[in-house]
Amino acid sequence: MAQAAAEAKKRGKGRESGEAVSTEAARERLLRAYHDMLLIRRFEEKAGQLYGMGLIGGFCHLYIGQEAVVVGMQMALGPGDQVITSYRDHGHMLATGMDPKGVMAELTGRATGYSRGKGGSMHMFSKEKNFFGGHGIVGAQVSLGTGLAFSNWYRSNDRVCLTYFGEGASNQGQVYESLNLAALMKLPCVYVIENNKYGMGTSVERASASRDLSKNGAPWGIPGMQVDGMDVEAVHVAAEQAVAHCRAGRGPYLLEVKTYRYRGHSMSDPGKYRTREEIQKMRTERDCIEGARQRLESLGVDEAELKRIDDAIKRQVQEAADFAQTSPEPDPAELWTDVLLEG
Repeated sequence: MAQAAAEAKKRGKGRESGEAVSTEAARERLLRAYHDMLLIRRFEEKAGQLYGMGLIGGFCHLYIGQEAVVVGMQMALGPGDQVITSYRDHGHMLATGMDPKGVMAELTGRATGYSRGKGGSMHMFSKEKNFFGGHGIVGAQVSLGTGLAFSNWYRSNDRVCLTYFGEGASNQGQVYESLNLAALMKLPCVYVIENNKYGMGTSVERASASRDLSKNGAPWGIPGMQVDGMDVEAVHVAAEQAVAHCRAGRGPYLLEVKTYRYRGHSMSDPGKYRTREEIQKMRTERDCIEGARQRLESLGVDEAELKRIDDAIKRQVQEAADFAQTSPEPDPAELWTDVLLEG
């Protein structure tokens, strides 16, 4: 792992070395984050509209409200690093750089989608972008992400795997088995608990005896940190620390990123387990995009520039929706592809 540690030192240069970040660099980085968060927000809003029109079938879990988590984490990654997550996955796809057209086409079951129309919302992959899903079984992706980290350890490269799961999955047995193995073998895996307070309709207070999920790796000596998931800059700082830790060959790291989803667990969720006042309070006081906007304005970015970004994203998302709706449905023969790999 010596080579990996050396590479980590080089790639981690900057914040960890104490090098000052210029105002201009901070402005550009936050502008990029603002753009990426807004793209996810507008994309998910459009996906919700298409679902309501009957153009998206099956389950559909929107990421609205949680955009700062995946954008802040992604900013700390480098070439070859991997991402795996659960079924609330559209934001992760877009953050890794997957084409909104291909994502929307897959949501609508079209042949031009990332899984050729066969995976839908919960099962999309991109080898090119090192995105390994999208998984519908609660907590199952955690053991798979640990396996990806094992492959990095085995190859002695400096790559890191981000493994996302929710607070609702944090008490699953395979999660703790994965933490044990990752700590035992010092695997380069950052476990990211996206704590949006509600697993389906059950609050985390009713489901978990732990009041600090970042300590869930403590029995195996895995360091952890709680992070404000409604602040993209705070997420980015924590992500850099966690990724550098893994890249240096020091084993796994656990982040509990405290966030909030504005919409239901899925599109079929009426959300009667919380009040409208609670949701509105988060929207008005803690929204990650509005917070980034205010910070950008303090850094000298004018309203006209922010409007240009918003207008461009709206056009991009509409183009994705148009592309999806005009793309062909899969040929019936696709039922027999990608089913069996002969050894």
